[in-house]
Amino acid sequence: MGYYDETDLTREKTKSRKSIKPFFTTLLSGVVGGALVLGVTTYNDQNEEQAISANSKSVVESSLQEKNTNTTSPVTTEELSTNSGSIADIVDNLGPAIVGITQMQEGNNIFGNEQGPSVESGTGSGFIFKKEGDVGYVLTNNHVIEGASSIEVTLYDGEKVSAQLVGTDALTDIAVLKIDGKHVTTVAELGDSEALRTGEDVIAIGNPLGEEFSRTVTQGIISGIDRTIDVTTSEGDWALNVLQTDAAINPGNSGGPLINMDGQVIGINSLKISQNGIEGLGFAIPSNEVLPIAEELMSSGKVQRPFIGVGLVEMSEIPAAYLQENMKLPNDVKDGVVVGNVSPGSPAAEAGLQQQDVIVSMAGQDITSGNDLRRILYTETEIGEKVDVTLYRAGEKMTVKIMLSNRDATNA
Repeated sequence: MGYYDETDLTREKTKSRKSIKPFFTTLLSGVVGGALVLGVTTYNDQNEEQAISANSKSVVESSLQEKNTNTTSPVTTEELSTNSGSIADIVDNLGPAIVGITQMQEGNNIFGNEQGPSVESGTGSGFIFKKEGDVGYVLTNNHVIEGASSIEVTLYDGEKVSAQLVGTDALTDIAVLKIDGKHVTTVAELGDSEALRTGEDVIAIGNPLGEEFSRTVTQGIISGIDRTIDVTTSEGDWALNVLQTDAAINPGNSGGPLINMDGQVIGINSLKISQNGIEGLGFAIPSNEVLPIAEELMSSGKVQRPFIGVGLVEMSEIPAAYLQENMKLPNDVKDGVVVGNVSPGSPAAEAGLQQQDVIVSMAGQDITSGNDLRRILYTETEIGEKVDVTLYRAGEKMTVKIMLSNRDATNA
């Protein structure tokens, strides 16, 4: 990625990821091109563009405190305390909740048509985190199952069962699957990632390189907390909050659990930095980030986020001469993001935003990039809120008010 010079940011599943549809377009023939319409379905009507609730912290707290009413009890801290944090005992107790995940694609016949049997196109890891009635729920990464025509889960005893997608969120790289509850004997307990300290021991369990090395256990420490990694997803660029660990995370570990010495899952292993001479830079999505997303996916199949309906182009992609001569942008305006297009009928269209407007602030916060705008929109505003957007149009500075909606309401 460009953020790391020669460094490669690797999503850890055994296949190379499909090429991601670009979020930002470039300037063609002296005209600012369109980009992904923020909050508008551009990628196969995925489950996206809705608001992370402002009370997500309370959702996390209540989820952590809620009494488990499942017929299958999670592996609890009390049960493991008699083992004095033995890694072997943790693995023995938690092992039945950890699964392998295989993404299947429709096979092609000799004419290239998708009429053949399904074939394996990638593998990853996951874990059973909840059971309700006759349904077991599995957490994994979005990139492990994204684009799959069907999904197969490999259980602790090697049995393969069909899984259904409950919901997925590309920006946070979280997906929830469900399987028949009769296959569930153990569910993993999610711990409090906010209580972690740098230097704590952790273990990772997953399927590096596929099922040949299934349930591989690696040990390390929490190398850092509150890290932010810029990633590119099918929904655009995003700043992902992660835990850093030096526990070995290899292709196929994606979606598997990062576990503390109390036997609790405190993160979902997601990616690592790969570069010659660099080792032990793995990253996991914190459990407290996962819980509210997982709950929303289970309740509605997608995450609700505010929607404005604009496509964005980074200012760095536009020649400075064009910004000054054609868009009349003042010389002292160095930061912002350019509107590449406006979706008809969207909140942005209703507010009068136009192509080539340069947005410099939203809700009182400066905007330096499209990533800034998404971060503020998705984490600091709510659906139904009216926000101030300051912009430059043909050299004139102005502020407009935009009433935020959700995509479904706008499309209705």
